[in-house]
Order: sequence, then structure tokens, then C-alpha cells
Amino acid sequence: MPESLQQFFDARHQSVRQAREFATRTLDGWGLRTRTEDIRLCVSELATNAVVHGTAPGHGFLVRLDIDDGCVRLEVHDSRRQRPVLREPTATDLSGRGLTLVAALSDEWGVKDRTPLGKITWSCFKTAGDAAQPISPPGPDHDDRPVEIP
Repeated sequence: MPESLQQFFDARHQSVRQAREFATRTLDGWGLRTRTEDIRLCVSELATNAVVHGTAPGHGFLVRLDIDDGCVRLEVHDSRRQRPVLREPTATDLSGRGLTLVAALSDEWGVKDRTPLGKITWSCFKTAGDAAQPISPPGPDHDDRPVEIP
């Protein structure tokens, strides 16, 4: 049975840590033992991109995790349509490696437009042989409807 949990965050640098902690709690609740560090690192990278590049003033971002049939899907929803670009940073570049890490650690990733505004940057992680059912029931923020990002 598929399960989803999501949480909204303010567009502040402290929210990246909070998003990572949300992912850890969610994955632990699902009994996930493999790929956890890969997923946590991708949450950090995509949440950082949302804070730095993806949120319009006064807006935040949403992190959503889904588990279904041996696969975890991570989504980060933000309020700007500008799509991230996978770069090849040089050894001296101080930034620009986030999507390279996401591409290397996930089995698939991509970006799609979000209605009425913004985009969703997503990545999928195969977890075959790991828990396919959550151990605890979904929390109060469990909802499959699109979420409005203020």
C-alpha cells in the first residue's frame, strides 16, 4: 500500500536541517534501512536549492516522501518555475554540485511544473528488499491533494 507524508518549511537556511530531520523520522517510521543516507543527502541538496533559488519572497517549500512497492520518491515543491540546471563544476567552484549529487545518488530524478505556480524537483530511490509498508500510521499531514505554497 502506498504511503505519503509531507511537510511545509519556511524559506530559511535552518529549514534544510529541519527537512532532513523530517525525512529521517519518516524513513525510520517506514522501517527503511537502506538508501536512508542517500535520501537524506538528496533532501539536503534539493531543500537548499529551494531556499536559495526556488522560493519567491514570502513563500516556502514543501518536502514530500512517498513509499510504494520498493521505491521511495522524494519531491521538493517550490514557488518558482525556473528549472535547475545540472552543471559540471570545476574543482575550484564553491557551489553547483547539488544536482550532480542527486543524479549520482538517486535511480531517477527530474523536474516538472507545478500548478498553479512553481515546480517540483523529484528523485526516486529503489529500496527492494526493504520495508514496503510503514510501521506507524500516517500523520495528520497525510494528504494526496496538491498543497498551496503560501
